[in-house]
Amino acid sequence: MLLLCYPKCTTCQKAKNWLTSNRLSFEERHIKDANPTAEELRTFQQKSGLPLKRFFNTSGMLYRSLGLKDKLPSMSEEEQLALLASDGMLVKRPLLVTEDTVLVGFREAEWADKLL
Repeated sequence: MLLLCYPKCTTCQKAKNWLTSNRLSFEERHIKDANPTAEELRTFQQKSGLPLKRFFNTSGMLYRSLGLKDKLPSMSEEEQLALLASDGMLVKRPLLVTEDTVLVGFREAEWADKLL
């Protein structure tokens, strides 16, 4: 499993602690230093079955400062993927990538259902 996270994010810390306490091994990747590429994001989105807008960190300062709430609806999927790939801080975190699925954000019940 690959965990894309931001170390200072408390939700990411909770996710890491949950994975560790459930003895699930994972590789950690700093989402700001090694943000996902547009191609990786396309694969993650397809594997997750979620709409692309769910991959945006809508509570982030960068999202708000760029006014993306109003701009996203008129952007193409390619433009959205390029934007997400431009800065890891735009990506909702944590992102957990397994062979079968991609989990966006940490919701303990959902993670338990999919991973345990």
